[in-house]
Parts: sequence; structure tokens; C-alpha cells
Amino acid sequence: MDKVMSSAAAAVADIPDGATLSVGGFGLCGIPSVLIDALLVAGTTDLEAVSNNCGVDDWGLGRLLMAKRIRRMVSSYVGENKEFARQYLSGELEVELTPQGTLAERMRAGGSGIPAFFTATGGGTQVAEGGIPWRYDAEGNVVLSSPPKETRTFQDRDGGGREYVLEEAITTDFGLVRAWKGDRHGNLVFKDSARNFNPLAAMCGRITIAEVEVLVEPGEIEPDDVHTPGVYVQRVVELTPAQAADKRIEKRTVRPRSEES
Repeated sequence: MDKVMSSAAAAVADIPDGATLSVGGFGLCGIPSVLIDALLVAGTTDLEAVSNNCGVDDWGLGRLLMAKRIRRMVSSYVGENKEFARQYLSGELEVELTPQGTLAERMRAGGSGIPAFFTATGGGTQVAEGGIPWRYDAEGNVVLSSPPKETRTFQDRDGGGREYVLEEAITTDFGLVRAWKGDRHGNLVFKDSARNFNPLAAMCGRITIAEVEVLVEPGEIEPDDVHTPGVYVQRVVELTPAQAADKRIEKRTVRPRSEES
């Protein structure tokens, strides 16, 4: 089945207001920036996004956030996005902060048909006990906080008991990812650190859309090289060379060149 769409706009055209999205990337590395911009142009709003972070103020999911298109984020950290922090603290945005590894496993579980799992992460903290602020009001009062989670004690490797926390899987209406290479059947290959959350975002989306920098024909990707099989991907968008090259750096740090002796 040829899954290639005519454009990013066509690929996201049926994403409705209020949809849930799983979005690949880490910081600004490997983010589906073209699909995000297509959503921005489409005017889609009231979105709930599941992503490691929310881009920066002028790039990635930060562009949707600046336009007040996101009502809720499930993330592992606020990062460099000042608008994210401002909206959260002023009561404009609901945020479910989740330990990074737990977030990854919740997404993987959702794509694997596993409804929930126990993890030691968060045991004995507010992650398990509840009370982490999810939403503030305009005066800074907590109006919604995380609920307590089920815990159980299991034997650890040393033979003693340890508390584990029950975490529920994540599935979303749509998944948005970016791959280095993909074929017309939706098989994807990610390059280096851009792999990050992308395979997980692809797995947990019921309809996953992949923007690819290099589009090849079926059979040109060796089976052992496939990171995400096409069964998880329903739509493919081929990027132009300019779109593929448009990558931002979250924070550039340089040092002075040493003087030549």
C-alpha cells in the first residue's frame, strides 16, 4: 500500500480540534516540524500533546503553544520554553509532568497493547502519592493535581521488598514523527540521536504520520535496518530538500578559537 500523501497539509487535514497527539523528538532533535507547522496553518486547536518537551518559544510544538492551540501537555520537563512555563503557572495550560523513562515506557506499552505496568520510578514520592500540580488558576492556586496511584511491593534482586508504582499506557488519536529515511509502505529509519522518542510516538498513535527526509521505494531499506515497521505508520510525507535541512539548535555553546602560535 502506497502511504505517501501529497502534502503535509493533506496529511493533517482530518486531525480535529480536541485531538490527542504523540509527538516525536527530544529538545529540537528529530521533531516533526513540518507537520507541526501544517497543524498551525490549519488552525487546529484544543490539542493534548504527549511529547518529551514542548519545543522552544519559536520552533516545534512551541509554535502551537504560542498560538494557544494546546490545552494539555504530557511531558517530562519544561526545558527551554519560557512560554510553556508561563502558561502552566498562570493557569492557561494543564501539564502532566512524568518521569522521562516512565513516559517512554507508557508510550511503548500503548503501542504494544499493554494496558499498564509497574515501575520502581516514583515510589515513595508524589508521583505515587499524588498531589503534583496539573493546573493552576490565575492567582497561582492549584485547582487540579495528580491522583494517587496504585502501588505494590515486589521482591527486588537482593531479595528484599521494594515499592512499585502502577503506570497506565498512553495511546493517542494521532502520532507525528520525523524520520531520516522511509519507504512508501511506511517503514522508517531514524538517524543517530534523532531516533529518541520517535519510534515510541509512532507506536502509540492510532493514526501515525511520518515526515521523511529521504523517500525510497519498498525493498530499498534492508529489513534489519528498519527501526519502525510500516504497520505502525499510516501516512508518509516526503520533505523537500529545504524542509529536510531546516533544523534548529536549542542552545548553541561555543568557545573562542585558540590563537595560533
